[in-house]
Order: sequence, then structure tokens, then C-alpha cells
Amino acid sequence: MHPLHKADGLSVAARLDRLPMTSLHKRFVGVMALGNFFEIYELFLSGVLATTLKTTFELSGLDLSLVLASAFVGAFIGAVVIGRLADRVGRRGAYMLTLSLYSAGTLACAFAPNLWALVAFRFVAGIGLGGELPVTDSFLGDILPPGRRGRYAAWAFTSAYLAVPVVGFLGMVMVGAAPLGVAGWRWMFAVGSLGALLTFLIRRNLPESPRWLETVGRGAEADVIARRFERAAEAEGWIRPVPAAPAPAAAGAGTPRSATVHRGRTPSPGHPVRSLFRAPLARRTVVMAVLWILAPIGYYGFSSLATLVLAAKGLTVSNSLTYLTLSFIGYPLGSYLSMLVMEKAERKWILCASLVGMALAGLAYGNATTTAAIIASGFCFTVVANVMSNAGHIYQLEQFPTGVRTTATGWLYSLSRLSTAGAPFYLIPLLDSYGAMAVFALVAAAMLIAAGALTFGVRTTGLSVEAIAGGIPSDDEPSAAPRPAHPSPLAAPETR
Repeated sequence: MHPLHKADGLSVAARLDRLPMTSLHKRFVGVMALGNFFEIYELFLSGVLATTLKTTFELSGLDLSLVLASAFVGAFIGAVVIGRLADRVGRRGAYMLTLSLYSAGTLACAFAPNLWALVAFRFVAGIGLGGELPVTDSFLGDILPPGRRGRYAAWAFTSAYLAVPVVGFLGMVMVGAAPLGVAGWRWMFAVGSLGALLTFLIRRNLPESPRWLETVGRGAEADVIARRFERAAEAEGWIRPVPAAPAPAAAGAGTPRSATVHRGRTPSPGHPVRSLFRAPLARRTVVMAVLWILAPIGYYGFSSLATLVLAAKGLTVSNSLTYLTLSFIGYPLGSYLSMLVMEKAERKWILCASLVGMALAGLAYGNATTTAAIIASGFCFTVVANVMSNAGHIYQLEQFPTGVRTTATGWLYSLSRLSTAGAPFYLIPLLDSYGAMAVFALVAAAMLIAAGALTFGVRTTGLSVEAIAGGIPSDDEPSAAPRPAHPSPLAAPETR
């Protein structure tokens, strides 16, 4: 383990965990949310434009699947490579790379002359997209206090998911229009690129993660950033606790508890991928892999195929976009709902409940025939889908130690992107051959299996990421101490 840079006898990680939520924390959360806004914008853009692109480029079913899958294949690569890079060179540098690739690739999509150019440019944009979420999740896990981590991470995603109805409304206005003689769908790609460029400029002042700096032995730099957060808290009324007297001759004396909880168990930064399949992380890796393979079948299956499903029900492009946009309002509302419940219940049970809700709402959507039923069931699906999404992202960022967090998150998110990339190749033929009900029956089965797997997950709500990394038991394992409502590194729960 790298030496810890201490103040008041505490590591940088412990000092960050004892802080209240400050305006400085909120400012960084806002910067994360802005980047995620345009990431979500791009992920939902192809689904909104699916019918238009199919007509513009005279695409077959296979061609359309390639267009929808290309960004997610790129995201698979980006999640693996950039996630690994973020644990090697830092979160901030990885951020800059993701935004550069995304902005360049999306702008190129606006000028795509044919199918293959569009597929290639979306692949490049996808590489940037793939790295964005793992790095964002890791950064939020690194800086947010344990008692407020769920709420404010959910706030970041809620702000980002406003992009979904924005995409829908832009589609209603721009599809079929040609401002300045340029097709509206091209303008929609350009908007995403310019937004990413704006985010790049704002993120230039983002500091490196102090937790990451500490794990790689750059304690002095970590201390500078930790002091910045402490000064911000003191300016808002926080009083620095009086350092506790050192414990006499106890095992691990002089070392903050948040550091000793996982001593000897934290994977070596030199072998992060291998460590994901060893105790105590192996079960977490398997549970999260099942979630990220199966949940996207419903989450992105709905957004990518929604206009095609409505067309199969006999609706026009205009009516489909109207119904879809009204359904998409559920995404930010569901994300807001997640803020209200994220600290009220254990994260894995929130995930299970929302996955079951997606299964039921999806079956209702596939069976809906009237306008009211289509809009209502679609709205319900998007609400519970974003409770699931936010809970999944927050639960993910809590699973692994700082030294391997982004690597692990990147690898696991890569499964999500690969699953999403493959979905059009079997969902579109299933839709064409058997109809919407068959598609959402498959979606329901995938959601229920994922919910079953999550019952084996670990507890995380309200705990420091160091304590969780040390092996917090799951509900079927004995716990050595009750979980405090607002844990402190000075009184962390024993987890051995």
C-alpha cells in the first residue's frame, strides 16, 4: 500500500468522508452532470432518429442494426480502455480524452455522406461515450461524503437525463425540417458535438481525484485538494473535529480505520483486472456483470426501438415522436424520484424493485393499443427505468476500491455496451416476426433474472467506500456491527 498523507492522523480518504456536503462538492457534481447530459443526449439520439435514418439512407433491417449498434461497440472499447487509463493516469486526463473523442465523432456524424461513414463516425463517438460514465461514476465516488453520496450522485444523473426529453422535442421540431438547407437530423448531431466542446472548456479547471492521488503515492497533491474541500466546509460553518488520542498498542494503531478495513485485501494496482475475480471482489464482479448484461436489454431496447415499435403499431413518424417524447418525460422524473429514495433504503433492493417495475411496464407497453395506454405505459417504463439506472450507477461506484474502481467500472460497463450493441440484431427481427409483445416478454424475462442476481449483492447505503471495499457482508451474512445512519471515518463499522 502506498504511504498515506495524513492530517489530524487521518488519511485523505478519511478526511474527505468526514466532511459535510458543500457548495464546492455541488459545483463539481454540476460539472459531472453537464458532461453526462450530452452523453445521454447521444445515447438516445439514434433511437429518436431511427425511422428518419432508415428512410434517408434507405436502410435494411441489418443496416439499421449496424447504425444503432456502432456507437455501443465503440463504447465497449472506450469503457475498457479509458476505464483502465483512468486508474493509471488519473480521472481528469481521462475526462478530457472522452470529451475530445465524443465531440469530434459526433460532429463528423453531422456530415456523414452515407451509411458506412455514419457507422464509422458513430463508432468513434462511442469510444468517447464509453469512457465517460465509468470515469464520472468513479469521480463521484471519490469525492462525495458517504451520507450524501447516493442523493447527489442521483442529482447529477437527474440533471443529465433532462437530455432525453430535449432529444424528443428536438426530434419533433427538426425531423422533416431543413434549417439553412441542411437536414434537421444533421443539426441534431451538431448540437451534441458543440455541447461536448462546451463541457470540455468547463472541465479544464476540474481537479484530480484526491483519493486516486493518494493511492498512487502522490500524497502531497492529494493533501492540497483535500485542504481545498476542508476550507470550503469551514467557510460554511463546519468545525474540524478535535483529533482523537492515539490508541495504545492496538493492532493497526495510528492508522485510520478507513484505511485498515481493507489492508491486505485491496487489490494491487498492478493487477487490477485479475483481482476482480478474486475474493472479496469476485462475487461483486459477477453480480454487477449480470446486471449490466441484462438491464440494457430493457433500458436501451426501449429507447432504441420505441419509434419502430410504434410504427409497427401503425403510427406515423410524427405521431410516434409525439408519443415517444411524452413517454421520455418519465426519464428525468424517474431520476428525480431516485433522489428521494436513494438514502432511504438499501441500494440493491431499490434496484430489484425497479427492475421488476420495468418488466411489468414493458409488458403493458408491448400490449398497449390505445393512445392513452401507449403513453401511460411508456411513461411508467421510463420512470422506473431511471430509478434503476441511477441506483445501478451509484451501486456500481460503491463496489470496488479506489485503485481499481474505474478499471472495474469500465470493464463492467463494457458488458453493458456490448449487450446494447447486440440487442438490435435480435430485437428488430423479433419485432418484425412476432410483434411488440414478444419483444417486451423477452425484456421482462431479462429484468427478472437481473433482479434475482442482485439479491446476492452487498450492502452499501451510507457506508464509506473504503469500508465497502473491505468486504461489507451481504444480508445473508452476519454483520459485526450495526450500520450507522451517517458513518464517520472516526467511527467506521467493523467489517472483518
